[in-house]
Amino acid sequence: MTEQSAPTTAAGGAGTGATARGEQTRRLILDTAMRLFRERGYARTTMRAVAGEAGVSVGNAYYYFASKEHLIQEFYADVQREHRAAAAPVLARERGFAARLSGVLHSGVDVLSPYHSFAGTFFRTAAEPTSPLSPFSAESSAARAASVSLFREVLTGSTARCDDEVREALPELLWLGYLGVVLYWVHDRSPGQARTRQLVDGVVPLVDRLVELSRLRVLRPVTRQALALIHTLRH
Repeated sequence: MTEQSAPTTAAGGAGTGATARGEQTRRLILDTAMRLFRERGYARTTMRAVAGEAGVSVGNAYYYFASKEHLIQEFYADVQREHRAAAAPVLARERGFAARLSGVLHSGVDVLSPYHSFAGTFFRTAAEPTSPLSPFSAESSAARAASVSLFREVLTGSTARCDDEVREALPELLWLGYLGVVLYWVHDRSPGQARTRQLVDGVVPLVDRLVELSRLRVLRPVTRQALALIHTLRH
């Protein structure tokens, strides 16, 4: 195995080269881990195995990623960046709330699709309430915030008009709904996860209608009661 140079912040050509090599090593370790997770499953993949497959020392692997959990957090960050990039065209093109939400949900499924083969075994770990891999964990806060921010952009860039309290809470509610879509996708064994696509296409018009109805004065007491309950359960 070959030992790769660690990244450095030194200025100049040599420092830049070392930083580039360090980033290449870091990327190699992460890509190798993702491949092994797909081939062997999350539980059966060790840091030693990742290092061996990547051709670096175990110590070097731990230098870049302190644990398997840190690898997954970096994976989360990558997925969020890819999701935002994949959703950008529809967000730039569409102003209707339903079209924007549909585009973001479908692009999320697109980005996750290459990882469907190991999603089930990984989900068993992430679903554990105390796991740092949980989407609700403190360790996942950065990825969670990035995803909520994307759904906030869905709303703020649209022509949707809704109750002010709903507008404030909606980005996080949309994120929670997206987690539901992802959970369905994990268990979806239809070809190409076609049923997940059908779920998105069926749910979006309902959400669009509910957002529109939230402006009705007669529904405001019920809306506020529902929002208060959600807030209590989340916090």
